[in-house]
Amino acid sequence: MPKPDDRSDNEERLQDHIDHTFANLRKSEHYLDEHSDEISEDERQAIEAKNDRRRESIDYFIAEKKDEARG
Repeated sequence: MPKPDDRSDNEERLQDHIDHTFANLRKSEHYLDEHSDEISEDERQAIEAKNDRRRESIDYFIAEKKDEARG
């Protein structure tokens, strides 16, 4: 028998995702600031692309959290 759909903690889980993703974004930005002269251009571009995806994810999580709060 499937578990019932319990969305009571969705806002909290979304906030955890936001916090975790933002922390990873900040860590990788700090890494780039500290080591940009030591890494290859390809690695720098890969990190920047991943950070772009992280920013998009954060925006998505925030929008989802707002939807959960409404209803």
